[in-house]
Amino acid sequence: MKEKGDQAKVKRLEEMNNKMDDRTRVMLMERVKRISSDFDNLISDSFEIRSELPAVYQLRTKKETFGTLTRVIYGQKDEKKPNRTILLVGETGTGKSTLINALLNYAMGVKFEDEVWFQIVEEEKRSQTESQTSDVIVYQIFEGQNLPFSLTIIDTPGFGDTRGIEHDLNISQRLLDLFRSEDGVQEIHAVGLVIKATENRLSDHLKYIFDSVMDLFGKDIEKNIVALVTHSDGTTPLNALKALKGADIKCAKDGKNQPVHFLFNNLQKTERNTAEKTNPLKHSWDFTEEQIQNLNAYLDTSQPQKLATTVAVLNERIRLTACIQNLKEKIDLSELKQKEIKQIQEALKNNEKEMKNNENFTIEVDEAYIDKEPISGGMRGLVFYEAAVCCTRCEENCHYPGCTMAWYPQHCEVMKEGRCTVCTRKCPASDHVKEKWKYVTKTRKVQKTLEDMKEKYENNKAECENKRSLLENLEEESRKLSEERAEYLNEAYQHVVKLDQIALNVVSRSTFVHLDFLIEKMEEKGDTKKAKKLRDMKKAVDEKKTSSVQRCIQFFSSLGGK
Repeated sequence: MKEKGDQAKVKRLEEMNNKMDDRTRVMLMERVKRISSDFDNLISDSFEIRSELPAVYQLRTKKETFGTLTRVIYGQKDEKKPNRTILLVGETGTGKSTLINALLNYAMGVKFEDEVWFQIVEEEKRSQTESQTSDVIVYQIFEGQNLPFSLTIIDTPGFGDTRGIEHDLNISQRLLDLFRSEDGVQEIHAVGLVIKATENRLSDHLKYIFDSVMDLFGKDIEKNIVALVTHSDGTTPLNALKALKGADIKCAKDGKNQPVHFLFNNLQKTERNTAEKTNPLKHSWDFTEEQIQNLNAYLDTSQPQKLATTVAVLNERIRLTACIQNLKEKIDLSELKQKEIKQIQEALKNNEKEMKNNENFTIEVDEAYIDKEPISGGMRGLVFYEAAVCCTRCEENCHYPGCTMAWYPQHCEVMKEGRCTVCTRKCPASDHVKEKWKYVTKTRKVQKTLEDMKEKYENNKAECENKRSLLENLEEESRKLSEERAEYLNEAYQHVVKLDQIALNVVSRSTFVHLDFLIEKMEEKGDTKKAKKLRDMKKAVDEKKTSSVQRCIQFFSSLGGK
């Protein structure tokens, strides 16, 4: 240390030396020599966080952005080396950051006796800001003598923070962006649900977080979901396993039908300044190292889940929500048009004599029409562009609210193979705009003459051999509007059916709120079979999910909108 000119470290070591007995002093000197010999080059290229043993160092990493996301890289990628990917999910304070750093230290071959701890995650900084960050961060560890593969860790630090459901939906959008990006992640070997060993019951908040992630994936991901139990003492985590079982968390099971789980202690960088502390900490280090070995063996042999299904689930859910929103607006317009027709029909029946005697006879009706209305939108940070995707040909809102990730209509999630999946004519993306306005349905009082009504409702009448009366044409127009509504309802129903086939949790919070609307309209239509299927789906999640989601919403509300 003196040769290096590091006087601060020399002084600190001298102070520690004066307080130690001979045996401890000899052990310390051996530890210092070990650090210097095995990790000298790495230490010289890192930032010192703490000098007390174990010394803590922040690695110099490479950070890059791709799309809207951040990737943190340590080491040089070897194209010949396979990669394993794990997605971590958990509540703030469960120890995810320490877990990531533990995986890093194991990969690098750090031993307890080395008296050193390296960080890829800035724990000291994250501890103060983790609940505020909204980034999905991808950590890539390319170097490590203990791993036969490189390791990709996806951290979701923002799930379940105090900003509530709207914020979590943004995190889901970020994961979708990651999964569908060419430079992103196309497969996952494990989803790690991080839970403390002392948890004997999943809180509504924690269950909500887990459910949020389950909403993202297809059914096949279940066998890749494992529990990562932190703050463990090395014994079987009976409380945590009971909590997972009680909450009916879908996950991989072992031979005893217990959730596949791995144990981790979070004391690796705790100061070891006395023998009384050192021995228990050595035990904690050893069992965590053994568990990391088991986890890596699991990752090495697990069958990866391709994320094409996940992207399909998320896109389908977005399209479902957009479809139902669009459907509601179409039904509103249809009902207003039918109201206008009914007013005309009644006026014709009640004023038949007067109409024959007065060529200028007029009636007042509530005419439905489409208008444009400004919306609040625009840039939010450098990531989200809030606006409405609208079809100018159909004059319909195809994705509003909710379209934030796409800068241009052709990139919006409701587009598929260059065409819109929502608007009436399924128009090309080129017929759409993304602007800070939307279409709205309005009514206005207008005076209509008999000629006006004939012109509107007897188009091409002259081409028909058997001419129909105006009343007959009005009745036909009303029938067509009813048929259109039936088609719109069936389209939305098919979206729900498709989700039921591919999604792990078919009824997410974003689709659950629409079921009552669909059920009501199906019953009005007289389609009891489809209404019953929707009711059964709603009942299934009412018992398991709704109560926790509603209580979680109350939890967020109790925070006073923080």
